[in-house]
Amino acid sequence: MHNPTLKQWIRTSTLPAPIIVSFIVILLFYFFKKRSSNMIRTKKAPEVVGAWPVIGHLNLFSVPKPAYIVLGELADQYGPAFSIQFGYHPTLVVSSWELVKACLTTNDKFFSSRLVNKAIKYMFYDQKTISFAPHGPYWRELRKMITLNLLSNERLKMLKHQRISEMGACLKKLYELSTKRKNENAGVLVDMSKWFGDISFNVVTRIVAGKHIFGPKTERYKNVMEEARRLMDVMVFSDVIPYLGWLDRLRGVDSEIKRTAKELDSVLESWVDEHRQKRVSISAGIGGIVNITEEEEIDFIDIMLSIIAKNKLLGDDPGTLIKAIVQEMYLAAWDNTTVTLTWALCLLLNNKQVLKRAQCELDAQVGKERQVEDSDINTLPYIQAIVKESMRLYPPGPIIERETTEDCDVGDFRIPAGTRLWINLWKLQRDPNVWPNDPQEFQPERFLNGHADIDMKGQHFELIPFGSGRRMCPGVSFSLQVMHLVLARIIHGFELKTPTDADIDMSTTLGMISWKATPLEVLLTPRFPPVFYM
Repeated sequence: MHNPTLKQWIRTSTLPAPIIVSFIVILLFYFFKKRSSNMIRTKKAPEVVGAWPVIGHLNLFSVPKPAYIVLGELADQYGPAFSIQFGYHPTLVVSSWELVKACLTTNDKFFSSRLVNKAIKYMFYDQKTISFAPHGPYWRELRKMITLNLLSNERLKMLKHQRISEMGACLKKLYELSTKRKNENAGVLVDMSKWFGDISFNVVTRIVAGKHIFGPKTERYKNVMEEARRLMDVMVFSDVIPYLGWLDRLRGVDSEIKRTAKELDSVLESWVDEHRQKRVSISAGIGGIVNITEEEEIDFIDIMLSIIAKNKLLGDDPGTLIKAIVQEMYLAAWDNTTVTLTWALCLLLNNKQVLKRAQCELDAQVGKERQVEDSDINTLPYIQAIVKESMRLYPPGPIIERETTEDCDVGDFRIPAGTRLWINLWKLQRDPNVWPNDPQEFQPERFLNGHADIDMKGQHFELIPFGSGRRMCPGVSFSLQVMHLVLARIIHGFELKTPTDADIDMSTTLGMISWKATPLEVLLTPRFPPVFYM
C-alpha cells in the first residue's frame, strides 16, 4: 500500500482546497519561524580575534590600562556583547543595559554563581560569605539573616549613634588639623584619599565590632587588611590556568596569601572571643557589666552571636561564619565608601562651579550654625546627584563577575554552562545612547532633570554600581548613608582647594577596584567658627 502524495490527498479530501492550502501555509510558516528562531538562539557572541594557545586573550591585558578600559575599547569594535578566552575560561563581556537586564533578571538564576579565586578561598573562609557562597539553602538563609538582622533600615537606625559618633570624632580631628596653619589665609594640606579611608574604616569598625580605631589590635587589623587588598589584585596564574599552580608556589604568592589569611583570622578570632566573654560576664552579672544598651554598645558581632547559634541552616561553626561576614563587610564597605568619596571630591575640585553650587545648597537648607544630619539628606537633591554622578563615572568595582551554571540565552546569543560573565559597568554607565549629553563629563544636573527618577538600588540597569539581582550588594542603604553624610559635612564645613591651579590627576590603578593612582592632596580651610565643629 503506497502513501498518497500531497496533491492526491488534497484532491481526495472532503475539506475545501483553499482551507487545506491555508492550513499547510500556516504550518510551514510556523516551522520556518521556529527553525529560524532556533538558529538565532544558537548563535554565539562574536569572539575577539588574536587568542593565543593556552593563555587565550590574556595578552590583551598586558598593556598599562585597567581591564575595564581595555574591554570598553573592544566593545567599540565588537559591540555590546562579545566573548574572550580568559586563560582557561570562556568569558562573555556585556556592556548594554538591555543585555545586562537579561542576565540579571530573566537569567538571574543561571548567573547566580560567583567566581572564586585563590585569595578569596583563603581570606573568606572557603566561600562562607554572602558574596561567594554557592546559591542554595545556605546562601538564602545567610542573605535573609544579613538583610533582616544586620542591614535592615530598623537596625541601621538603632546603630545610628555609633555611626554619627565616629563621623563627628573624625571631622573634629580634621578641623583641629586644618587649624594648624602658619598663615590665616592658607589652608592645611591633607591627603583626603587617606582620610576617607580612615573614616570609612572607623565607622565600619565601630558598627561591626564595637571598637574605636585607636588601639593596637584594630591598627593591626587595618594593616593586614591593606595587605589583603593588595593580594586581591596580584596575578595568580592558577586562577586563569589551573595547572600553573606550581608557578604561584614558586613566586611565593601561595604562602603570602595563606600568611595574610592567618593573620586576619587571628585578629578576628580575638574580637569574637572578646564578645563571647562580654556575654558571659553579662549573663553572670560580673565584671561591672550588667547590660548592653542597643543604642550605645551593641554591634554586629553581638547580634550574630545571638542569632547564628540558633540557626542550623547556617552550619555548626558560628565563630567561623561570624569572622567571614565581618571580613566581607570590611572589604565591601571600606572599599566602596573610600573609592566613591575620593572620586567625588576629585570631580568637585575639577568642577568648581559644581562645588560652589553644592555649598550654596547646604548653606540654604542646613544653615551655618550646625552640621549636616541624616535627616537633612532628603532636602539636598544636589548632594545626592553628585554621589550618583560620581558612581556613574567611577563605579568602585567597574566589572561585575558571574558564572553561568546552565545553558541560557542572552539576547540573540546562546551561552553555554560554565561561561564566565563580565559586566563592564564603566562602559555601560557611559553609554551615549543612555546619557546623551557628554556621557564622559561630570554633570550632576542630569539627575535633577531627565534622569531624576533613576536610583542605584538595582532596578535601573543604566546605573547599577551596587549590582542587581540575587547577588546585589545588601549594604546599599548603609553605604549611601555614609557617603552622603561624609561628603555633605566636608563640603559644608571646609573650603577646599588644590595646591596648584592644575586639574586633579584622574588616573586609576590597574586592579579590579578603581582606586585613584595618586594621593588626593587638598588644602582645607574651616568655613565656620570653632564651635561649629565641636
